[in-house]
Amino acid sequence: MRTYIIRRVLQMIPVFLGIVFILFLLMEAAPGGPTSTMMDPRMTPEQKAILAERLDPSLPIYQKFVNWVVQALQGSLGFSIKHKRPVTDLLGDFIGPTFLLSMAALCLSMLIGIPIGIISATKQRSLADTAATIFSLVGISMPTFFFGLLLLKFFAVDLRLFPLFGMQNVMLRNAPWLTRWADIAWHTVLPAVVLGLSSTASFMRYMRSSMLEVIRQDYIRTARAKGLREKVVIYRHAFRNAIIPIITLLGFWIPALLSGAVMTETVFGYPGLGKLSVDAVNTRDYPVILGVNAMLAMLTLIGALVADILYAVADPRIKYE
Repeated sequence: MRTYIIRRVLQMIPVFLGIVFILFLLMEAAPGGPTSTMMDPRMTPEQKAILAERLDPSLPIYQKFVNWVVQALQGSLGFSIKHKRPVTDLLGDFIGPTFLLSMAALCLSMLIGIPIGIISATKQRSLADTAATIFSLVGISMPTFFFGLLLLKFFAVDLRLFPLFGMQNVMLRNAPWLTRWADIAWHTVLPAVVLGLSSTASFMRYMRSSMLEVIRQDYIRTARAKGLREKVVIYRHAFRNAIIPIITLLGFWIPALLSGAVMTETVFGYPGLGKLSVDAVNTRDYPVILGVNAMLAMLTLIGALVADILYAVADPRIKYE
């Protein structure tokens, strides 16, 4: 296992560098630049030239890429044009709320999607299976921004049960820690439900399909013939083998939730990486755009590695040489 992990980590390095280089190419091909939103019409041509030279040096793409890699190895991802701060500091400030939101959405999705998927598979073609299938199709098809606006209209505007936007009430910043955390949790409920809707539907469909395949195997029929209770057959024998495709989904879903929080955080005014990314795109803040996407790429690669390792934990028959 140790040899396999070392080999996979070494393979991740050129893949990560290739992704970053593609990001450089995309930003180079994008119209406009960081100076396009910062040029004051009252500036003289000389002042515009100085600003353009300072913010957008005409270096070859490969030289920009090499400079970024060298700085990244030294712990620096560049300097934000808009915020006038290092990108690593910005990521450290904004990743906490996004991570909290994503983990809440993931836990909600797994706690709802996996049990319903098992029930749907064990009661195939029943009313519960039909209702679960309809719910999953709606969850996959529903646009995030539309569902978020519906929840805001009903629960925040009409019923006034949840706050409209933000992560916490500014009036409670000096309150006791339990009160502050309860307020943060209350602000996170609606964004977590919206962000977790599609993942809940995905977990449900994957779990149902995998469980249907497993419960038709010979060893499941043998376990039932031996007189084992149905719950023991399903949750001890079938579930452990059916969970392997879910591990694959889980490995890629964590970075997907972080990147998918862009729309959710925009709708709810949640101060996370999503809002930071949208602001960076609007202002052509390329160092921030590159830093956020590079971090998401690394999380995706790490998620794939963790999924492979969890395979062996879930199924002892899987060995990595």
